[in-house]
Amino acid sequence: MVLPEDTLQSIRDAAAIIASSEYVTCLTGAGISVESGIRPFRGPGGLWTEKGEPSMDGYRRFLRDPKGYWERRLENKSEFGLSLSDKEPNPGHLSLARLEEIGVLKSLVTQNIDNLHYAAGSVNILEIHGNSKWYRCIDCMSRWPNEEFEVKDIPPTCPQCGGLVKTDTVMFGEPIPRKILERCFEESERSDCMIVAGTSATVTPAASLPLIVKRNAGRLIEVNIRESEITYSCDVNVFAPSGESLPILVEEVEKLA
Repeated sequence: MVLPEDTLQSIRDAAAIIASSEYVTCLTGAGISVESGIRPFRGPGGLWTEKGEPSMDGYRRFLRDPKGYWERRLENKSEFGLSLSDKEPNPGHLSLARLEEIGVLKSLVTQNIDNLHYAAGSVNILEIHGNSKWYRCIDCMSRWPNEEFEVKDIPPTCPQCGGLVKTDTVMFGEPIPRKILERCFEESERSDCMIVAGTSATVTPAASLPLIVKRNAGRLIEVNIRESEITYSCDVNVFAPSGESLPILVEEVEKLA
């Protein structure tokens, strides 16, 4: 697909901002993984749009009956969980990894749990909602890759502290791990430019991060297929799929480097 000239000009404008900035960060949402075949939760084609949002007290129910939670987890795989098992990074993920590799992108905050930024080669990632391929102790916050943690008992407990172990993904009603959240805010405070890619910017606290950048006189670049809650706060809006626009953006940044 050839992008329209006005979109290409927006990409060039975004590249100029990035090249002139000192501390560039990025916030990504479900939209960046759609091109990898992963359905978003909300909006057109969204899993929750079709089936309804899950219970808002998921974490409380886990605490009330962790044994039942684990029994259900081991017996049944969710549609969304299964949809992640064979997915690969798309050019949007790879482009952000490239921006980090050349020293432009300092950190990446993602709301996604699909592990695709890591698979693409990004390193400095803050997963605000956790990672579906890891388990976590809810007491000491130790984490293990799923394949390295043997579930011996139901519910499993932490070998370090004896606390309950659950999936690393943050449930409704569950606090975001404090250290991750603190770092997200720290990185936003340091940013003089943030790329906001594939997110509707409606879910807090992630939605507040671009506003911190803007409050500090930083510049915002939106990459999305449609308008979002922060569209009119952004300095440049690139309305195109991230898998098509971000590779061009990286090319333009490298020309200016």
